[in-house]
Amino acid sequence: MTHAVQWIRSLIFLVTIYLGMAVVAIAFLPWAIVSSKGAVAAAHAYCRMVLWLARPMVGIKTEVRGTPPTDEVVIAAKHQSFLDILMIYSSVPHGKFIMKRELLWTPFVGIYGLRIGCVPVNRGKRGAAIKKMVADVAAGKQKGGQLIIYPQGTRVPPGVVKPYKVGSAVLYKELGQDCVPVACNVGVVWPKTGIMYHPGTAVVEFLPRIPAGLQPEEMMKELEGVVETRSNELMREAGFQI
Repeated sequence: MTHAVQWIRSLIFLVTIYLGMAVVAIAFLPWAIVSSKGAVAAAHAYCRMVLWLARPMVGIKTEVRGTPPTDEVVIAAKHQSFLDILMIYSSVPHGKFIMKRELLWTPFVGIYGLRIGCVPVNRGKRGAAIKKMVADVAAGKQKGGQLIIYPQGTRVPPGVVKPYKVGSAVLYKELGQDCVPVACNVGVVWPKTGIMYHPGTAVVEFLPRIPAGLQPEEMMKELEGVVETRSNELMREAGFQI
């Protein structure tokens, strides 16, 4: 297949999934307004739709390895593109994210993010946001579920080194929950930016959990070690040279 053909297929796929987002969001909106279960159902339906379309439209197969958690945990994941968000969320029963506050003004994403329990944070004020989130959990304002956080704070392309931030350790300590590390190689086939998608197998892998109770420094060292090591292995498996 030529580069031009794949680019055209990628463009059609991109337009399709964003139109699909609007269709799913509008179809589920009445239920989502009445009940957060409707918002969760809509988010899961959208994720399944995109993952199903990715293979025939752009040649991306998806594979989830390991055991996705169903209890209340902190999921600390490698973040390379929009695809790992879809794959992780579709694998857990009630995922919720710490999201940038700007996303509240994004059509559909903002209202659905709030309805599924995401916590909006201001850039540069994550410490205050984490304290508020912990207080909300204690007060019962946030429903239980799997809190998904990206320790590097942003999407990091394959081969790029970026330090892990302390927010994951703070949440882990304050919530007193196990941490489930997640590795991935999705950036090899679905880049951080741009239109071009590449055929291949995208893998998200849930790794053995880090039990609650470790010191933050110990937890962060273990988290970064296992996620980076396994992500590099998965990227090499996908043909990317580290």
